[in-house]
Amino acid sequence: MEMEMRAGENLKAGQDLTPPLPPLTFALHHQSPSSSDIRAALRLLPSLPSTSPPPRLFGLLTNRDRLMSSTDTDVISMIRQGAREMSTHNDDFALEEALLCLVMTNAVEVQDNNGRMLGIAVYDHNFSWINHSCSPNASYRFFFSHSNTPSFSNHSNMLIVPAYFNDVQTQGETDVCSTSQLKQGCERYGPSIIVRSIKRINKGEAVTVPYTDLLQPKAMRQAELWSKYQFVCCCKRCTASPPTYVDRTLEEISAYSLELNLRFDHHFNRDEANQKLTDYMDEVVNEYLSVGDPESCCKKMEHLLNQGLLCELSETGEGKVVLNLRLHPLHHLALNAYTTLASAYKIRSSDLLALDSDLEAFNMSRTSAGYSLLLAGATDHLFQSESSLIASAANFWVSAGESLLTLARSSGWNFFVKPGKLVSNSSLETHKCSKCSLMDRLEVNSPAQNADFGNISCKFLDCISYMTRKVWNSIAYSCAHLQTYKDPINFSWLSKSSNLWDLQAHCGSIDEGEGSISRIEAQVYTEEVKVSIFQLGVHCLVYGRYLANICYGENSLLTSCFI
Repeated sequence: MEMEMRAGENLKAGQDLTPPLPPLTFALHHQSPSSSDIRAALRLLPSLPSTSPPPRLFGLLTNRDRLMSSTDTDVISMIRQGAREMSTHNDDFALEEALLCLVMTNAVEVQDNNGRMLGIAVYDHNFSWINHSCSPNASYRFFFSHSNTPSFSNHSNMLIVPAYFNDVQTQGETDVCSTSQLKQGCERYGPSIIVRSIKRINKGEAVTVPYTDLLQPKAMRQAELWSKYQFVCCCKRCTASPPTYVDRTLEEISAYSLELNLRFDHHFNRDEANQKLTDYMDEVVNEYLSVGDPESCCKKMEHLLNQGLLCELSETGEGKVVLNLRLHPLHHLALNAYTTLASAYKIRSSDLLALDSDLEAFNMSRTSAGYSLLLAGATDHLFQSESSLIASAANFWVSAGESLLTLARSSGWNFFVKPGKLVSNSSLETHKCSKCSLMDRLEVNSPAQNADFGNISCKFLDCISYMTRKVWNSIAYSCAHLQTYKDPINFSWLSKSSNLWDLQAHCGSIDEGEGSISRIEAQVYTEEVKVSIFQLGVHCLVYGRYLANICYGENSLLTSCFI
């Protein structure tokens, strides 16, 4: 019997669909990832009768039969070993296996407000029956402090209802909705979860949430879903033919034969090429995390973005060919590179400030802000084609805003302009935008904002694009890769260009040498530029908060960040 949750009425975007739902069980992460599953399952064990487990416990499928018949021997071995560790008997581990399988296939990763993985939690059917989609219409958020969590009765009502389909109930599937054994003990502690709509949902329509990162291409999403949950996603996005614009773009690469001076658009093994690029990126990131050298990480990442990766690949025939692989500017690895570079340059800036190298710290800070803005613009471009990416867009716009405000408040400006009133002490009213009045409209949360989403979003992006064009040369001045983009917000040229890789039409030549202070540089850093960067940062932050309010609600960290 298949289960799902459906809308009980017509729903708007930005509505809480459930009250805070307490977990059935939870566990913090430890050194061994699998130990979290075992500890979460152990919390459930005392509540169960000592009988043979049915296919469904606490209303949730255990999926034991599916997992134990898997061809993945490592998974089977892990389940059996974990069940032995849980069991007080030596002959029968069926109940322990069932609980462990239930946790493995129903648990969600619990994140704090900064996106850090804290542990796992399993929720009852009101959440766990919500199916996955790679183009979902809902999201969820966590509450960690019981004292700050609205009570079940005083918060929103349940706006979604369970639905069963298939004519005949599977034999032995009992306890379909019962969680009464656990309810009394679980309401007092643990991270509660709230489901929220991110799109309009019609009455009777299935409610869906993402079980994986939506900024991954289809093959990666499918592999992760099968590995974790043992199912193949057949949502509209995954079954689209031809693939959606977003999925094509997230894995688009170009290959050149330097020897033949020839493009190999269709005559090479793309899966092999993507794996080579992924392996290189993983190697750079792992080295960065283990050695802690952000400068080396930046050089290697930017070399990949600027010069590509030279490697030997299989042709569609039987031979081998040496090709130079280039990432599409919106390839998922390019997005990961922008994220890593923004972080690495930020760390370099902090390290240099500690050494009283204010000028070099300023250079690193502006490059970090540049990559943050590029990441926000790139993600927003994809968001315009796939609205379920709203959470990613919100996070990256907020990060871009914070980076730009940090840059505007940097002491490094003293090398270019006379010290004046610090923008850190300026109120928002001092820097009112003459181009729009959106700041005033968005100070107070209103349901009308969500209804007017398209209009508000377009006006914000118009204003952000206008401000970006005024300051981008100043931000990108000392970074060769950032200079390859005339406008980090506008990617419309990608769909118009017959050659997506001819970036020279949109930029100057690429020089990997770092910029230095010069008379020309001093001309692009003025008091007006500093104020414009501050205004741009405010706009990015407020726009990110606006998007975050839709997918997380007004009490989330992203919607309550200060300017």
